[in-house]
Amino acid sequence: MQGIKITGTGSYIPDRVVTNEDFTRFLDTSDEWIYTRTGIKSRFYNTDKMNFQMGAAAAENALKNAGITAKDIDLIILSCCTPDFFYPNTSCLIQGLIGADNAVCIDINTACTGFITALDMARRYLCTGDHKRALVVASEFLTRQQDFTDRTSCFLFGDGAGAVVVEAADKPFYSVMGAKSDLLDFLYCKVEYKSNIPMEGFTDYEGYLKDKNFKTVQQNRYLQMDGKAVYRFAVDAMADSFARVCEKAGVNTGDIDLVIPHQANIRIINAALKSMDVPKERVYVNLEEHGNTSSACIPTILDEINKKGVLAEGKKMALVGFGGGLTYGSVYMEL
Repeated sequence: MQGIKITGTGSYIPDRVVTNEDFTRFLDTSDEWIYTRTGIKSRFYNTDKMNFQMGAAAAENALKNAGITAKDIDLIILSCCTPDFFYPNTSCLIQGLIGADNAVCIDINTACTGFITALDMARRYLCTGDHKRALVVASEFLTRQQDFTDRTSCFLFGDGAGAVVVEAADKPFYSVMGAKSDLLDFLYCKVEYKSNIPMEGFTDYEGYLKDKNFKTVQQNRYLQMDGKAVYRFAVDAMADSFARVCEKAGVNTGDIDLVIPHQANIRIINAALKSMDVPKERVYVNLEEHGNTSSACIPTILDEINKKGVLAEGKKMALVGFGGGLTYGSVYMEL
């Protein structure tokens, strides 16, 4: 199957570091309590940029790493579940900032699975021959969606953006994607509309949600999560999609040189690894310093390890993730 090659990586990491100790000032918690349950010590919070500006900064760094200009890009696919605007879409805003005048702009949202989804989409566009070079960006501003009175989840997330430049290549590329929408109330963040329609009879918009017994549906501004349910889904979904994509590619799980899982929680990652038959030294995790940055996790790791020379040609790599929806996906590719 025709695949793609990564020709450049980039990221944007905000300056503000927030440690577990910072949460003890307003929550009944401790560094030890958070770290032992999540594997997270710190995370980065955005304080001075819009989300699309973070995405644009990551994109520019990826272009620089690839040795090309924005005008060489003819397709931008952007993963984001924390946009600044309903419209224009975030990829259009990034296009304008970086000057990618020749690019088609597409936004997608499969939550934390988003970068995997976007990379797979980019391959499909590139392999038609209609597009020559794509910029795949994931940018997330998760601190805006957190309820900082919720001591069970607000410390999990950070902000940031990552990007890759990709081109079609005669290299193996396989993907497995899926969703379980009947589990959507395990992890969601509802859009908050405030209507000013000056007529009667427009008040029961949320009747469906009440019938479905959504948890804390009135708290519709912040992320809501059933941590135990998400854990059970994530462990099974990640291990299963990884096994399926390896089978599809015709490779043994033990032959994978590099596995990058979604950085949700170290307990989820470790539990999934037990079923994945991959040595821990081949699994890259930066959760301790960055927390969960949703779809930006994987591309920021790609940039981090690219700077260390880990993305060597010929290596076998798997990207594995899950997210709200609930969605899941795995990609196998050879560098």
